[in-house]
Amino acid sequence: MASGFAPPKLADFLLTERLGSGTYATVYKAYRKGDSREVVAVKVVSKKSLNKTSMENLLTEIEILKAVRHPHIVQLKDFQWDSENIYLILEWCSGGDLSRFIRSRRILPERVARRFLQQIACALKFLHERNISHLDLKPQNILLSGNVLKLADFGFAQYMSPWDEQSVLRGSPLYMAPEMVCRRQYDARVDLWSVGVILYEALFGRAPFASRSYAELEEKIRSNKPIELPAGARVSRNCRDLLLRLLERDPEVRLTFQHFFSHPFVDLEHMPSAESLGKAKALVVQAVKKDQDGERAAALSLYCSSLEHFVPAIYHETDRQRKEALRQKVSQYASRAEELKALVASENRISFEEAKSATDILREMSRDQPRLLAALDVSSAAIAKVSRSTCTRGRRPRPVDVPSGSSAGGGRHGGLRHSGPVPAEPGRAHLHTAAQDLPL
Repeated sequence: MASGFAPPKLADFLLTERLGSGTYATVYKAYRKGDSREVVAVKVVSKKSLNKTSMENLLTEIEILKAVRHPHIVQLKDFQWDSENIYLILEWCSGGDLSRFIRSRRILPERVARRFLQQIACALKFLHERNISHLDLKPQNILLSGNVLKLADFGFAQYMSPWDEQSVLRGSPLYMAPEMVCRRQYDARVDLWSVGVILYEALFGRAPFASRSYAELEEKIRSNKPIELPAGARVSRNCRDLLLRLLERDPEVRLTFQHFFSHPFVDLEHMPSAESLGKAKALVVQAVKKDQDGERAAALSLYCSSLEHFVPAIYHETDRQRKEALRQKVSQYASRAEELKALVASENRISFEEAKSATDILREMSRDQPRLLAALDVSSAAIAKVSRSTCTRGRRPRPVDVPSGSSAGGGRHGGLRHSGPVPAEPGRAHLHTAAQDLPL
């Protein structure tokens, strides 16, 4: 490596800021020479620092990163070498690492921690299907690019089938599974323990075995005392269940990969992705058709299912104008779902409850839109009043008006005005048009 603090020189890249260093490598921010000025990260590994084991680890890291392409795994763009160093040219992630992100906020809200967990789970599912174990999952090895997480640093990663076992010590002790710390045989499930520690730290601001010394840490890990959440921890039932099942000391009792990927708190089906909008549109087109045919219960179910994909679609959208257009259209479907809920309850004289109400979904979608939240309060109160009136007197609900001044959208439908369903209701035709016009 170049002497002093001066970065080494590469023919095609200009290495600038030093981002960090470890036992074997130093990482620099770099720019591709020429017109593109592409920003990358360059991992510089000194050949002199490598022993046989670390060389094997480096070659495995290169082999794995060359073979995988995934939106939540840092991309290896190229690798080069000279007489002194080996260079890994990696995708640039401008948001730093997850450890710094957590420290800057102390703790993360459960909904944010869940979004991050979904992205980690998505990457792990991709790796698990290819028998790849990371073996060093920790917040410092998870990078951010905008609101997207990417797994990085595959220096300890291995190709491991579900039946492979090893006993070599790998990874960082604070995030290391007990069977690794105790130098027992371990398998791919050690990654699940690490995920549990990362989730715990994101929610509570510290790892479950946070210690002042390695001796104290080892003593805590070797203990048979079950992991407990901090006193007064306010997390959902599904979140608590997942945490405690991931942090089982006995790997035979710990959650399996299959159960992890299908766990309701992980909920990969509704994870924000490029596919979210397509799924939502397909469901809402069916919902509008059922609504037009007068099949209210079926329409309500489909509207609510579509909203469960619309919210992640809005989260995934990066263009501000498209995001706002989606919000406005989705608000129409959510309001219609609330109307249908009241009507179905009126017809059947019972409450028709979906797993998550459309209002709750709209609130999540609009948490950064105070005026729309105010409109939702007015709308919910009005719909509740109509529902009570209809159930007690059996009359058709009157149109519900939300003042235009407190809505998120403008124009003819900016006030979210909706009337009760009749066969030739203009609103249904508008919903049909809105469904067809959704951006894909």
